[in-house]
Amino acid sequence: MINIKEDERLFKLNHSCAHLLAQAVQHLYPHAKFWVGPAIEEGFYYDIDLGEDVIKEEDLEKIEREMKKCSKSAKNIVRHELTKSEALEKFKDDPYKIDLISRMDDKEVTISCYTQGDFTDLCRGPHVDNTKEIKYFKLLKVSGAYWKGDSKNKMLQRIYGICFDNQEDLDKHLQELAEAAERDHRKIGKDLGIYMMSDLVGRGLPMYLPNGFILWNELENYIRNKEIKRGYKHVQTPPLGNVELYKTSGHLDHYKDAMFPIMEVEDEQYVLRPMNCPHHMVMYSNEIHSYRDLPLRIAEIARDCRYETSGSLKGIERVRTFCQNDSHIFCTPDQIEEEFKNVVDLILECYKELGITDYKFDLALRDPEDKEKFYPDDEMWDKAENSLRKILDDIGIPYREMIGDAAFYGPKLDVQVKPAVGNEFSLSTCQIDFCLPMKFDLSYIAPDGSKKTPVVLHRAVFGSIDRTIAYYLEETKGILPTWLAPVQAIVMPVNSEFQGEYAREVFDLLQRENIRVELDDRNEKLGYRLRESQTSKVPYTLILGDQEKENKQISYRLFGHQETTTVSQEEFVKTIKDEIEQRELRK
Repeated sequence: MINIKEDERLFKLNHSCAHLLAQAVQHLYPHAKFWVGPAIEEGFYYDIDLGEDVIKEEDLEKIEREMKKCSKSAKNIVRHELTKSEALEKFKDDPYKIDLISRMDDKEVTISCYTQGDFTDLCRGPHVDNTKEIKYFKLLKVSGAYWKGDSKNKMLQRIYGICFDNQEDLDKHLQELAEAAERDHRKIGKDLGIYMMSDLVGRGLPMYLPNGFILWNELENYIRNKEIKRGYKHVQTPPLGNVELYKTSGHLDHYKDAMFPIMEVEDEQYVLRPMNCPHHMVMYSNEIHSYRDLPLRIAEIARDCRYETSGSLKGIERVRTFCQNDSHIFCTPDQIEEEFKNVVDLILECYKELGITDYKFDLALRDPEDKEKFYPDDEMWDKAENSLRKILDDIGIPYREMIGDAAFYGPKLDVQVKPAVGNEFSLSTCQIDFCLPMKFDLSYIAPDGSKKTPVVLHRAVFGSIDRTIAYYLEETKGILPTWLAPVQAIVMPVNSEFQGEYAREVFDLLQRENIRVELDDRNEKLGYRLRESQTSKVPYTLILGDQEKENKQISYRLFGHQETTTVSQEEFVKTIKDEIEQRELRK
């Protein structure tokens, strides 16, 4: 996908197209008020207050037609410079522009706006010279957006679009968007019966259907077994905690906006937990530890809850309750490098086995100027950040430094992936923490008998199982490897009247071998049932006719293939079980 911000011409063109959109909307809805309309990586948008009017997807074509009229009018786009008082007077009837202007520095000499025909908009620019340059565009969708991104404010309507210099580039981009939509995990999740949402249950609260729960369990067992082999000790802690726990950890000060409201219960205050580290800190403090006990690797598949605004929710990629594959490694300072390397090694091992190849490493650091977001201890931060840089340099991993993206208690390594739809996000993370062990007064007995404070590595290979499923569905287009497929094989008699008994025999055989198998002996044409099997992306479709029945054989088709392979029952069982055990990727 193209990144508009990386191309100066396209950035200017899309910024100008946002103004063209606003001009067209003003023609069609004269009472409209406009907030902001920036160019973004994927094109542009404009946030608009239309009062009682609601723009629907089917209205976008009407707006596009008006935009084309504005484009053909060939009006020059002229920059004007105003003083702050002049700007306040010019936009006095627009409360949104007045808000923008009022918050500008009084010492600012000039404020700029741009005029094209009968439309003037407050803007810094830059823009193209004439509306006739804005010819190849498409409005993509409309959604809600809170004014200033604050859920306490009014909901505005946000219209998204894209603009190019020629029809060929526009058509290519629209085709890429169509292909990305086919990969959207929300569509695939519905088609394959992975999960569902219900407003009656609550927004951002996914419910996993039978197929989705199988996929969930396979991933959970996969990562748990990996951790057990690497010396992790699994625990279970409650999905809520006393407010005092989060005051001690500092999360109530630094993370309150992302937490659900406090609950009063029998003169105590509780919150749904947004993360697991405070529980694990308390668990560590339950015993006296020697340096010989370290590293101690505590792991948990844990349910967490975070308040996400309704506008930011997206399928199971961004939800209000999710399950982390979480771990906290308590170690000595001398053990940090080896433990961190082991975490990176585990992440890369899992990515290789799952066929995940497109990812980047971000080193998330604090912003030294932000004294509110980050724990105020310069010495601790310098020590933690320098330690992490050295480890990454020693490992030889290329990374980007991201100022201001650290956790409030320490720097971290985030593994970023780019989904088919939307912006990149962190799939895995490993964070180094000198802060929370001090807050919880954690210690271990050093070789000389003195008490020392351990260092903690926070890590999640699957940042959340929900998000991993969303990303993996998009990466594979729902064509999951056989070991993860909810249904691994489907048995079809050509005619259930003649081969139904043999089909049941094969079905029972595969069940005994722990193959996830279904029997499709419906009174439907074979071609119809085969098409349904392909739609469901089942890895193996077994077709049993008279010859197979007579010779006790199995004929099967692989998903996406037309050719049929005929083998003995024993050979088929070996083939599919070998593929499952070796976690082979689908081709």
